[in-house]
Amino acid sequence: MIRRLAPFAVVLALWLGAGLRDHLDAWVTATKLPPVLVETSVELRDRHGHLMRVFPVEDGRVRLALRLDQVDPDFLAMLIAYEDKRFYSHAGVDPWAVLRAAGQAVLAGKVVSGGSTLTMQVARLLENSGTGRWAGKLRQVRLALALERRLTKAQILELYLAHAPYGGAVEGLRAGSLAWFGKEPARLTMAEAALLVALPQAPEARRPDRHPDAATAARMRVLNRVDAPRQMRLAAVPDKMLPFVRLAPHLADALRQQDPLRQRHDLTLDAGLQQQMETLLARIARRQAAGVSAAVVIADYRSAEVLASVGSAGYGAADGNLGFVDMTRAPRSPGSTLKPFIYGLAFDQGLAHPDTLIDDSPVAFGRYAPQNFDGQFRGELTVREALQLSLNIPPVLLTQELGPSRLMATLRKGGADPQVPGGKAGLAVALGGVGMTLNDLVQLYGGLANGGVVHPLIWEKDQATAPPARLMSRSAAWQVGHILASIAPPPGTAAQASGIAYKTGTSYGHRDAWAIGFDGAHVIGVWLGRPDGTPVPGAFGGDLAAPVLFEAFGRLKARPVSLPPPPPETLLVSTAALPKPLQRFRGRNAVFARAADAPVVRFPPNGAVLRRGPEGMPLKLSAGVLPLTILVNGAPLLTDLRQREVMLPMVGPGFARISVIDAKGRAADVQIRIQ
Repeated sequence: MIRRLAPFAVVLALWLGAGLRDHLDAWVTATKLPPVLVETSVELRDRHGHLMRVFPVEDGRVRLALRLDQVDPDFLAMLIAYEDKRFYSHAGVDPWAVLRAAGQAVLAGKVVSGGSTLTMQVARLLENSGTGRWAGKLRQVRLALALERRLTKAQILELYLAHAPYGGAVEGLRAGSLAWFGKEPARLTMAEAALLVALPQAPEARRPDRHPDAATAARMRVLNRVDAPRQMRLAAVPDKMLPFVRLAPHLADALRQQDPLRQRHDLTLDAGLQQQMETLLARIARRQAAGVSAAVVIADYRSAEVLASVGSAGYGAADGNLGFVDMTRAPRSPGSTLKPFIYGLAFDQGLAHPDTLIDDSPVAFGRYAPQNFDGQFRGELTVREALQLSLNIPPVLLTQELGPSRLMATLRKGGADPQVPGGKAGLAVALGGVGMTLNDLVQLYGGLANGGVVHPLIWEKDQATAPPARLMSRSAAWQVGHILASIAPPPGTAAQASGIAYKTGTSYGHRDAWAIGFDGAHVIGVWLGRPDGTPVPGAFGGDLAAPVLFEAFGRLKARPVSLPPPPPETLLVSTAALPKPLQRFRGRNAVFARAADAPVVRFPPNGAVLRRGPEGMPLKLSAGVLPLTILVNGAPLLTDLRQREVMLPMVGPGFARISVIDAKGRAADVQIRIQ
C-alpha cells in the first residue's frame, strides 16, 4: 500500500512546490519598485577635476554621483566580505545567513547578527523603512527579490554606495569619504575603508567625532574579518567631519541658476588659485572700514579662460559688507580705467601719437568743465605723460574729437555692456560717467593685451561664446600697453613685479577703487568699495586696489611674463620727428582756437570787483610776444611794454575793459569793476 502511495506523494509534493514557486514568482513579479534613479548633488569642478562646490539634494542631504570604477576594488572586496560574502551568488536573500542569524538568536536569546543581504539593505534604504518589524523584513525580502530580477549586481551595488548613510546629512560612499577623510573613495587606506564599511549600520551611534570608541570597535570588527595588518588597527579614527568645499560661491550660484537641470559643471577655474584669492580678499577687507568689500577676476587672455573669480570678500553679510552681492557682475563707475581705450582709439584715428603734445589747461564744453583730480593743470605735455599721470583734460579733449558714441560702440564691440545714465553718452563717460562691471573691464583689458583683439571670457570648458572682435590696431594696443607698463608699481611691491601694464581708477565720491593690469599672458582686475554705493572717504585706486593687484600677480606666478615687442608697423619716433599734424594735438575747432603762445591775462580775473589802490591796479600777464600794448576801454594806456607784470595808473570808479595786444596782433581781454 505504501509503495503504491509513494509516487502519488512525490507528485503531490512536486505539485505543491510548483504551485508555491509560481505563487512566489507572481508575488515577486507584482512588486512595485520604488524609484531607483538616484538624485545626486550638483557638482562644480575646476580645470583639473577637483571639487569646488556641492549643492545639497532636495532633502538637504549631500549625495554625490559615483560609479563602481571610481571606487577602490579593495573597498568593494572588504564590503562584500563583511556584509554579504555570497552577494554574487544569491538571488537577493541569503538562506544560509538567515538560518545562521536565527540559530544565533535562539542560542543567545537575543539578536547577535543580522541576515540582511546588501540587496535587502538597498531595499530598506530606497524605502527608508525600519529593520525591526517582521512586516518590514518581509517587505525588504520581497523588494530584494524583485530588485535582483530587474537590476544587475553592479547596479544594486551602485545603489547601495549611493544611499548608504555616513552620519548627519551625508549619504553615499563618495560623500562619506570626502566628509571623513577629504579624499575620493579611489584613494582610501585599508583603515579608512574599514570605517566606511562599518559606519552605515549605525551612522549616528558610530560617528567617530562623537563616539570614537564605538567607531574604533566597529572598524576593528571589519579589519579582523579581512585579517588586516596590525598597523591598520592602530590608526586613529577622524575626530571631526570635514566641511564640503564651497569655492566661487557667486559664480556657482549664477551657473546653477542659468541651467538648473545640469548635474555637473566643469569650470576653467583653478581651485588652488581661487582659494588663495578668496583668502587674500578676506584679509584685505578686514583691514578696511566697515562695509568695504572686494572682488577680483583673473583670466588667461590668450584663451579667455577665467582662472579665478571672487565676487566679494565674504559670502555672508558679516559687518554689513553685503557679501552675497557678486561685485564681478555689478555695474559701477570705472573711474579712469577707460582712458587707455580713448588713447588707443585716438592713435588709430590719427588724432594723436604717444609723443604728441597736448594741452592740459582749463577748458569748458558748454556747462561741462572737467578738472584734474588734484585741481592743478600741467600745461603742454606729451600724450604719454598725460596717460601716465592719469590727467582728465586730455582724454576729454580726445573724446570730444572721437565722439562719445564711438567710445561706447568700441566698448560694446568688445562684449561689454556699458550702462549710460539717461541713455545718451556725453563727454563725462571719458572720466567714468558710465556703469561697467569688473568682468567687462577684465575682458576689455584682455583685448588690449592681446594686440587689440578681444575674446569673450569663458568660465566653463564647454561654454559657447561669440567670435573675437578687434577693438583697435595691434600697434595702437601695443603703444597703450607700453605706456601703462612704464607706470611705477605701488610702493613696497617686489622688484620682480615690474613690467606689469596697469591702470588704476577712482570713481566720483570715492565710491569705487579699481586696478586692472596685464602681463604677457594674464589679466587681473581688482575692485574695492561698498556694494551699496556709499562713499569710502580717502579711497583711491592707486592706494587700495593697486597693491592687491600686484599681490594677486605674485600669487599667480613667480614672475610676470614679458610683454611682446612692438609690431613692425609701430611708429617709434620723438615729437620733433612726427609728421607736422601729429606734433601737437589740435581739435576740430583749432582754426578758431587761441594759439598756445597767445597772451593771457592772469590777473585780474574776468568779472572781478576790485578796490583802487593808491598806486593803481596790478596787471599780470603770461605768454604773448613782446612788446605788448595795454588798452583800457579801447584807449592805449601803455605801449612798447616789455614786461608781463605792471601797475596800471587807472582813475575813476566803474566798469573797465582791459585789453592786451602782443607783437603779433593777438589779443586777450578781461572786464572788471573798480570801486
